[in-house]
Amino acid sequence: MNNDKNLKAVAFGEVLWDVFGNEKKIGGAPLNVILRMKALGVDSNMISCVGNDSDGQAIITEVNKLGLNTATILKSDDYPTGLVNVTLDESKSATYEILYPSAWDKIILNEEARELVVNSDVLIYGSLVCRDEVSRKALDELLNTHTYKVFDVNLRNPHYDYEILKDLMQSANFIKFNDEELTEICQAFDSPYTTLEENMNFICSLTNATAICVTRGKDGALLLWDKHLYENEGYTVKVEDTVGAGDSFLGALITSLLTDKEPQEALNFACATGALVAGSAGGNPEISISEIQNLINRN
Repeated sequence: MNNDKNLKAVAFGEVLWDVFGNEKKIGGAPLNVILRMKALGVDSNMISCVGNDSDGQAIITEVNKLGLNTATILKSDDYPTGLVNVTLDESKSATYEILYPSAWDKIILNEEARELVVNSDVLIYGSLVCRDEVSRKALDELLNTHTYKVFDVNLRNPHYDYEILKDLMQSANFIKFNDEELTEICQAFDSPYTTLEENMNFICSLTNATAICVTRGKDGALLLWDKHLYENEGYTVKVEDTVGAGDSFLGALITSLLTDKEPQEALNFACATGALVAGSAGGNPEISISEIQNLINRN
């Protein structure tokens, strides 16, 4: 789509602190996705809101340090910066307690944010930010632009509603699920099918999406792209924690596909990226292209 100039991407949604006991790490799925795209050389921006508090200032400082422009991360005097309490089970899989209300529930668009999306090649958004009608209204406005839209489903109980999910899917060109999310949503919409591949096609029939991706944890991922199915069976790493692995996977996949990499090559690259993030602490570890390439070559 865009190999002649630098790809421009913008993410809309939550920026927050993931709290692991006594330790905090910067996070939020859309922020994790856009930071990975930034690390891969994409011109990247984030639209969000933090509290006018020390946690908010620390996020602004951190995001600046990582090279993202923070002009469209607004500050709220009325709501605190988002916090998520993360609990890891024995297999290092994470569960989340997402505090409400947070500043990112109340994102209001300024002119700069609107312009940013109009002039971008791709808009990334998730479902969690739609738990509050203020942020949902802002997202609805952005979904009326002609930008290529990527919907990262990211179900977090109890913060979603099937009718809103349907609207979000119908606005998207590209939808990413994990296998459990795909199964749950397809059952909610009365899919007669049981396999991931059949249900990916079922989602295409319900929506205008031309691409669907489903992650399967350590077993890799499936990609339906241009009516062809591509598969990667995963790369083996020692898991540190699963936080942000799917987000970095998506950032790497979108970057590769929209800069005209072959779909199978893009999927392999994304699966290796996600695996390396799962093998590191927190949602945004530094990972080099050569590390990603080495993992692919080893397999």
